Amino acid sequence: MSDSAVKGPASYFPSIEKKYGRPVEEWKQLVRDSPLTRHMELVAWLKTEHGIGHGHANAIVAHTLAESRGQ
Repeated sequence: MSDSAVKGPASYFPSIEKKYGRPVEEWKQLVRDSPLTRHMELVAWLKTEHGIGHGHANAIVAHTLAESRGQ
């Protein structure tokens, strides 16, 4: 495996875009625009309101929250 391989939550992004037909940036914007702030609340919201699977929802939320914290 090369050092340039995508790791962490972002490694899910290609399959998220393929499965749900929307760019990851749109999903991340939905998370940023949501009045919810807690990780698992946002995961549950993506699952129930948008039909995203748990792993994919978790990856979107984790990456978005990490970005907002500057990580």
